[in-house]
Amino acid sequence: MSHKLRNKWAPAIFIGPFLVVFFLFMVYPIIYSVILSFSKYRAGKIIFNGFKNYRFLLSDPVFFQSLLNVLLILVIQVPIMIILSMIIGCLLNSALIKGKGLFRMFTFMPVLIDAVSYSIIFSLFFNERGGLVNNILNLVGISSQRWFSSGPLAMSVIMIALTWRWTGYNSLIILSGLQNIPGELYEAASIDGAGAFTKFTKITIPQLKPVIIFSIFNSINGTMQLFTEPQLLTQGGPSNSTMTVVLYLYNIGFKNFNFGVASAGSYIITIIVAILTLIQFRVTRED
Repeated sequence: MSHKLRNKWAPAIFIGPFLVVFFLFMVYPIIYSVILSFSKYRAGKIIFNGFKNYRFLLSDPVFFQSLLNVLLILVIQVPIMIILSMIIGCLLNSALIKGKGLFRMFTFMPVLIDAVSYSIIFSLFFNERGGLVNNILNLVGISSQRWFSSGPLAMSVIMIALTWRWTGYNSLIILSGLQNIPGELYEAASIDGAGAFTKFTKITIPQLKPVIIFSIFNSINGTMQLFTEPQLLTQGGPSNSTMTVVLYLYNIGFKNFNFGVASAGSYIITIIVAILTLIQFRVTRED
């Protein structure tokens, strides 16, 4: 009898601690943040205020500015990064390249560097006084630029930093897709007299389409959650020209201590990311 009882309770004993930790650190914070998004936190008390936090966000020009800044990165930086990743991936897949393992290691290395560390390095590179980039510009006769005092220039620094860090990561994803393309397709195309350009457009691109779509949507989701680079490089300035949505919510929550609005904003972003993820699944399934 005791043996049967032990067998009955054994699964609960093993799963129980995980369920307790899961509830405390996952389920409870989600429920609490949902309640906060419809409330105002004041003097340790939660006061229900309906959709007021959501109405505040949807009427705040800084929030919309942060969304536009993220959209700007998506429109400019992500396509450039994907194109560079395809070029690097094709080069790493070429039979003409020797020592591919070493090149792949160096290609992937930027993503291994801590975001805080490389952001500080980029801030030193683009420092307006004595920075490496301005020194190089001075050598070729171009005057120093105030990288962090101009909105477009500050945004360009963030885009350059993001491209440097994530291009190698995406190029290896694309490389894995290239290596899964059957060689027989290229052999058959060669027999039919197809050139390199025709092979690339008629075989490589169509076969890589699911991988490219994955990289694009993965980059979009990452950009929607962008925080470290604008926080360390520009603090969202000048004049909110590099403010991202997550940085905006961080300032609202931890500087203004308006956790209700910050929670509401986080769920708006969650809905946007969920919609993008569903679109990705649908597009991938159709392919």
